[in-house]
Amino acid sequence: MSSENAEQAEFWNGRMGTAWVSVEDYIDRMMAPLTAVALDAVNAKAGDRIIDIGCGCGTTSLSLGASGAEVWGVDISTAMIDRANEKDNAAGNVAFSVADAASQAYSADHSLAFSRFGVMFFADPVKAFANIRSALVPGGRLVFLCWQLPAANPWLSIAGAALQPFQPADAPPPDPEAPGPFRFGVPEDTQEVLGSAGFTNIKLQAVVKDLHLGDTVDEVMRFQSNIGPLSGLLETLDESRHAEATAAVRDAFAAKADSNGINLEASTWLVTATNG
Repeated sequence: MSSENAEQAEFWNGRMGTAWVSVEDYIDRMMAPLTAVALDAVNAKAGDRIIDIGCGCGTTSLSLGASGAEVWGVDISTAMIDRANEKDNAAGNVAFSVADAASQAYSADHSLAFSRFGVMFFADPVKAFANIRSALVPGGRLVFLCWQLPAANPWLSIAGAALQPFQPADAPPPDPEAPGPFRFGVPEDTQEVLGSAGFTNIKLQAVVKDLHLGDTVDEVMRFQSNIGPLSGLLETLDESRHAEATAAVRDAFAAKADSNGINLEASTWLVTATNG
């Protein structure tokens, strides 16, 4: 792992990595409408050589491989790659590695680099994307999904808003350029980073979908207790406030429930670019 991304490596190889594995089926089910858009944009076919960056537990890599493409899924989390390697790969055209995409040495013979929400965590994004570009043949493509800003993502921001009263009064505002889910929420910034990394023909398309978070509030809370702002905050709060914070998040989602469960809007950018 690169020293620049050591903090991310520690994060994703700690509690968060194992927590993510425990809810991977829920995440894949919830993200399915967005995943379908990203995979359609790739239009993978036999003969393609694809790197899946931040592949997680391997679902997108295996979906890409179903086309006959040769796929290499890389992720910084050992727990997630272990889970990916447990999955059926009968055709043998999908491989997984624990690797830091920002510093991994690549052969320059890949037709496409893909990511579903896996490229927003680089300490030095220009350097990372330049390295990723080094893996692509001339004219090779970059395709990834990233989140728009929190205000456009109530499915993510509703818990954060409910937990605001529990945050330390002197907590600094989030750094918009720090590694994190919303790192590429501003299109101009994304274009600048990718352009500085040597990519051309950079395009961002807004993709907005309603996500089905669950049929019941209990289902949503099982996810929130493992992943997201509630899980992180509970680690810092005095135990006497755990129940109060959890109730605040539960009430926020309960207010959004109807006969169809809990469905909230998710706004993303589908980003495409070319090597050369």
